[in-house]
Amino acid sequence: MIPELNYRLHIKGQDLIIAVAQDFETSEVLMVAFMNQQAFQETLKTGKAHYWSTSRNQLWLKGESSGHLQMVEQILTDCDKDAVILKIRQEGAACHEGYYSCFYREIRESDGELLLIKEKLFQPENVYGEKKDEDSS
Repeated sequence: MIPELNYRLHIKGQDLIIAVAQDFETSEVLMVAFMNQQAFQETLKTGKAHYWSTSRNQLWLKGESSGHLQMVEQILTDCDKDAVILKIRQEGAACHEGYYSCFYREIRESDGELLLIKEKLFQPENVYGEKKDEDSS
């Protein structure tokens, strides 16, 4: 049975929910993306995270070009059922910039400067060739 979710975000003709990918063991937030009903159903069916790419306007299996798949261990939804948390086992890096998490920078409170707080796991050009869209890995 597929639960009724509230796809209340409307972007480029798609009804979407927010999807937060979180490391199953550490609870570190790895990335935030969108899912439409098809992406959610494919995720349930395969156990691999699927999202809706708003830049390409198409279904996207996370890791389809990089090989850095997200294996879903648990799915949580909020009280309004308009957002989900995917507790995942990340293979490789979640971020298309080469970091384990997309949240690899800290904004310094005193002056707003961005500080790099994580190390790259790979060089994007070695995996994708030329620079990719932000939701393309």
